[in-house]
Amino acid sequence: MNTTTCTYHHGSTLLEAYIAYPEESHGPKPLVFVCHAFQGRDGFACAKAEELATLGYVGFALDLYGKGVLGRTNSESNALMTPFMKDRMFLRERLAAAITAACALPGVDPQQLAVIGFCFGGLCALDMARNFVEIKGALSFHGLLMPPATSERLPAINAKVLALHGYKDPLVPPEQLALFADEMDSYQADWQLHVYGQALHAFTRPGANDPGFGTVYNQRADQRSRGSMLDFLQECFGI
Repeated sequence: MNTTTCTYHHGSTLLEAYIAYPEESHGPKPLVFVCHAFQGRDGFACAKAEELATLGYVGFALDLYGKGVLGRTNSESNALMTPFMKDRMFLRERLAAAITAACALPGVDPQQLAVIGFCFGGLCALDMARNFVEIKGALSFHGLLMPPATSERLPAINAKVLALHGYKDPLVPPEQLALFADEMDSYQADWQLHVYGQALHAFTRPGANDPGFGTVYNQRADQRSRGSMLDFLQECFGI
């Protein structure tokens, strides 16, 4: 595959995406955004972009915090995430900047866009479905599910939506699953929710092992969720 970076702006903030192109790139390809967890656009997000390239898609690991900005501790990461959680319109505008940058890239089919996201990035993926008609599919891995205010989103969800969730995730307890389902149903979305027993938050991240914080890797849930992603993207793009 071929990898590169792309700088773009949201207001005065310089952002840097990591992009992975498939080795076989005859004609424009579907693009899949990767929304990072609360740490920032780290190696995990970039590796996911590369994985998407091996599947024949352009992987675009977007940047929400600014070029080179990463949280080194949970406290720092939470401080970086909080402004976006408090102001979902601000988050929407930053996500829009990534869409604009991605659609300007060579070798990208702007009519074939989807998004995956992890943890905080799962919420971002869902907000892309809630806000942008260009998105064909949005997939959340152990993501935060709370919706923005009705005034801060589109009146309908056109994208296919898939949320992959650990039943023992302390950050998103089971009662929030019903609220998410009601939200998706109220907008007549084409939605799915897969729940993995014995899985906590961050079940896709090898090395996650902090039961006190609620983040623990689960190999079985990781493998199952990857299979669901493959099927979902094929359905979204029809290839």
